[in-house]
Amino acid sequence: MSGLLKSSIARKVVMALSGLFLVFFLGQHFVINITSVIAPDTFNSWSHFMGYNPLVQYILQPILIAGVIVHFVMGIGLELQNNRARSVKYAKYKGSANASWISRNMIITGLVVLAFLGLHMYDFWVHEMAYKYIEANPEDPTRYYEETVYKFEPIWRTVLYILAFVLLAMHLLHGFASSFQTMGVNNKYSPAIQTFTKIYAIAIPLGFAFIAIYHHLNPITH
Repeated sequence: MSGLLKSSIARKVVMALSGLFLVFFLGQHFVINITSVIAPDTFNSWSHFMGYNPLVQYILQPILIAGVIVHFVMGIGLELQNNRARSVKYAKYKGSANASWISRNMIITGLVVLAFLGLHMYDFWVHEMAYKYIEANPEDPTRYYEETVYKFEPIWRTVLYILAFVLLAMHLLHGFASSFQTMGVNNKYSPAIQTFTKIYAIAIPLGFAFIAIYHHLNPITH
């Protein structure tokens, strides 16, 4: 029993650390993407740097992919472990009286976000890999803005992205704050951390949704 407890705690810590890493990346990703609305030339410049810098491509990018895999594998594993550990599942459960809907359905929002990441990687990462390594196109530092706007022309893709960002916000509302609790952060700064995580969890996905809507409403005309 002690070994199982230690294993569960270790998994939660790994999931919390990988989650915090992904939250940091999400913020960095948003900073780059919002420039596609306010400064397309800057967006092209930053996107080209991220797409061709060896440090980003061969070190940071694999670490990011590993972080995504670790976070979701640990999350699913913990959920299955918790289900097996319950001798009488929800025998005395009283719904939201014990926990919020979000905290009770992190596995659902997480899987939807994972599916969205698959679509996002297909839309951008797979396209980028094909452009550079399969089609062997020459470098074009000015192509990123037009490619991004083009992706949001179809209404179905824009709506799908918006729904995914709503679920991402729900996932972050519980997961971001829980990561600090798992790491044992419980001091006088805890209320400020809680407030920050809530603002971040809403503002960043809302910002991404705004980017999708903006580009859908402002297509490139030739």
